[in-house]
Amino acid sequence: MAHRPSPPRDNASSHTQAKDPGTPAHELPMEPLTVRIPTAVKLTGIGRSRLYELIASGDLEIVKIGSMTLIPVSSLRALIGRARGNETRHDPR
Repeated sequence: MAHRPSPPRDNASSHTQAKDPGTPAHELPMEPLTVRIPTAVKLTGIGRSRLYELIASGDLEIVKIGSMTLIPVSSLRALIGRARGNETRHDPR
């Protein structure tokens, strides 16, 4: 007699995706709230060293959870927005 694998348990997916039971899934944000440094480098094209300089100067917000450094996506958007604003003001055209 062949061994059949047991069927998946109903709560098996709860370990991979936590949801707020009070918020319907279709209302949850689709983009991440935060990203790690390597992802921020890829998203912005700003070098790793420059990102750390922006963090040190206070121009880029971070969230520390243990030893993990997370950058809020909203902070990256604000940084780019400020840079675009400065770019248009200094444009000699």
